[in-house]
Order: sequence, then structure tokens, then C-alpha cells
Amino acid sequence: MTGSSKGRELIEKMKSDYEVSMLVFVFQEKVGLNTPRSGKGKSKMSKQVTHGFHLVKGKSHHPMEDYVFAHFKQVGDNELGLFAIFDGHLSQDIPDYLRTHLFENILNEPDFWAEPEKAIRRAYRITDTVILDKASDLGRGGDVPRVDGQLAVARAFGDKSLKEHLSSEPDVYTEIIDDDTDFMILASDGLWKVMSNQEAADAVKNIKNARSAAKHLTEEAIQRKSTDDISCIVVRF
Repeated sequence: MTGSSKGRELIEKMKSDYEVSMLVFVFQEKVGLNTPRSGKGKSKMSKQVTHGFHLVKGKSHHPMEDYVFAHFKQVGDNELGLFAIFDGHLSQDIPDYLRTHLFENILNEPDFWAEPEKAIRRAYRITDTVILDKASDLGRGGDVPRVDGQLAVARAFGDKSLKEHLSSEPDVYTEIIDDDTDFMILASDGLWKVMSNQEAADAVKNIKNARSAAKHLTEEAIQRKSTDDISCIVVRF
């Protein structure tokens, strides 16, 4: 069982008869977009691999600011699982741009299959540069949240005036998903503020339906008095 930490990006290589590869990103962005509150999907090449997601609006007076991207994509003889959670605020322009361009930029890197970490880092820089150049069209990217006068996010796309302190450079981790891996959890800080990785894993270890597991986690976070927007993706292997 694998639980993801807030702000962590993972590249997952799944061992199966079909060599299904998986790209997984979880990162804090100051962006938002209306999105279906619940959904699910299934790998076409490895039928036992499924995903489900669920979102719940927090108690703040602003609109829902989380956006989930979850999709299996066929690339040549490989299938990629593309998952992202955008946790942020303000206009929908930047998340919409990221949804349509970030994964595309990564996969278009010529060394993606040979050196995926290098490709991801370069694609992030390219994407951030384009967003900065298109700031007038995409919106200013907003005011960066602060807690006690300190920056409350470590990374973000855009925000030219704060680039000295706020980078879009990702942390990249590589993990092997083997026969002992049952599932993976991705979530926004609305969940991780009130649950540890192990608590989240224990809460859904016996729930086989990925969407039901994601919904259960959001409900558990609410029971624990989370007031932030809560987004969760569970991938079952």
C-alpha cells in the first residue's frame, strides 16, 4: 500500500503482463477549475488497474478551488496513467492551460522514455515560462497564500514577481509498483492536514472500489473537521 505525501510527484512503473507505465503528479498550484465531483476509470491494457476520485468543497466562502485530472492514455505500445491534483484558487485559465499542455509537454520531450526525470523537469520549466509569457492572457496567477506572513506554498506556476522565492521546479521520485502494492492515494491538503499517510491507507485498505475508497477518505477528512477543499484520487492495482 502506498500513500502519497502533499506536494510530491511520483513516476510509477507498473509491473504487469502489458508493461503499463504510470505518471503520477500531485502538486500544489494556485489554480482552480470546476470539475465533476466524482469519477472513475479503468486501464484498457491491465483490467485490474482502476482509479476513482472524489471532491468536496470546503467551508470557505469562495468557489471550489481544487481540480482533478485522471486519465489513462495510450502512447504507442504503452499505456500511461496520468493523474494530477491542482490545489489552488482564482481563475480557471491557468489550470485549463496545465490540463491541456503540462502532460503533453512532458510526453513530447525527446528523452522522456530514456530519462523521464530530466524530461519532467524540463517540461515544467517550459510550461512555467509559457505561463509567465502569457500572463496577460492567462491571468496574473493571483496572490500567493501566506501563513503568519510566510509563503504557504512551496511551488507554483506563474507569479513572476515571486520567482526568487517560489519555484515551479518539481520534486521527482521513482517507485516500483510490484505485486505487493495494493493501491496508491493522491490527495490535496484538505485531507493531509487531518490524516497521516498510514491513517489514510488503513482507512481504505479493505475498500476494493477505487471511487468508493476516494469518497470514503473525503468523508473521513470531514469527520476530522477538515475545512479546506478536499480532493482525492485512489488508484487500485
